[in-house]
Amino acid sequence: MRAKVNQDINLNDHNGVWVIGEQREGKINPVTIELIGEGRKLADQLGKELSVVIAGYGIEKEARELLHYGVDKAYYINNHLLENFSTDGYAISIANLIQDKKPEVVLVGATSIGRDIAPRIAGKIGTGLTADCTKLEIDPTDNKLLQTRPAFGGNLMATIVCPKNRPQMSTVRPGVMEKAKRTETSTGILEVINPVLTEEMIRTRLIKVLPQEKKLVNLIDAKIIVSAGRGLKKAEGFELIKKLANKLGAEIGASRAAVDSGWIESSHQVGQTGTTVRPELYIACGISGAIQHLAGMSDSKYIVAINKDPKAPIFSICDYGIVGDLYEIIPEMIESLSE
Repeated sequence: MRAKVNQDINLNDHNGVWVIGEQREGKINPVTIELIGEGRKLADQLGKELSVVIAGYGIEKEARELLHYGVDKAYYINNHLLENFSTDGYAISIANLIQDKKPEVVLVGATSIGRDIAPRIAGKIGTGLTADCTKLEIDPTDNKLLQTRPAFGGNLMATIVCPKNRPQMSTVRPGVMEKAKRTETSTGILEVINPVLTEEMIRTRLIKVLPQEKKLVNLIDAKIIVSAGRGLKKAEGFELIKKLANKLGAEIGASRAAVDSGWIESSHQVGQTGTTVRPELYIACGISGAIQHLAGMSDSKYIVAINKDPKAPIFSICDYGIVGDLYEIIPEMIESLSE
């Protein structure tokens, strides 16, 4: 049941910044470390504590490991019914903990799991949720959370506030925020929570886990990305991009124009409406550099641009620019790499 929204609450009863961590089979999702890095900045600006919540079963060691990333407290929700992810089990146990402890800010990764449970948690506790945020700030005038996200297909950025309810909840896109640094020592504390959960409360049951037959695209963790756009002019052009990517051990990215043209699957899309990346090296081939694409890759350490148009916006942010036909330049690059 959804809680009443805009209820008469005392905002001062809510304290601290929370990160809802994510794990699969005991492995912490990298977005958790990204959110801790951003959460630490927000907590420091507010002068409040930073906590991370992780749900599962038999993963106390992994929960303690999170204390090495600058958090003040880790809440480990431990129950055998949480060993495998379920929407009901995770949403109920996390929502109950939020209602008990009353944080003022809650950050969730905009992953498949985060997008599943975040709106349900918000519904259970009666607060708002801003989805797919790319920027978070504290308003210096009243300490409200300013939550910025793309709107209208990425054509403008909207900043959203939650003035009457707490906590202020956001889902944050993976790859947007800088990861927290691990330290050898930890000063935080671990609190184990044993929630009351029954099988009747969980409406789904895991029957079988099927392995992924198709190779997943991992743009977020890629060190090198070779991306292509409308300048390819045809789907077959991605065969050339693949050859260069294979030589560099890189992942393949694409602009929205290339995806909309049906040349490559949407999982390869980089940009505001795709994946936000920050690799060591980003090679943009035939990408003009629309603002929506630049917003998704401009934090790359080194950017190389190949484009026929010397006035293409991509040249304004690249470290190295090559003006010319990518069908002439890329084969020369491949040949040089072979030598």
